Amino acid sequence: MEHRWILEVLADLETYAACNDLPRLAAEIAGASATAQREIGLPLQEAGRAPPQGALPPRE
Repeated sequence: MEHRWILEVLADLETYAACNDLPRLAAEIAGASATAQREIGLPLQEAGRAPPQGALPPRE
């Protein structure tokens, strides 16, 4: 599907937010990801919730 890339971008953003003490932002992004999955037509469990490879580490 041509829109799957957006799920990877959202996963990267969610991981960054979670790793950098931005829990409300991470939750909002998770909601946006679920919306994107529904609109793309994917089952919610297919996209997975594991951090993507190359996720940004926490800031120091």
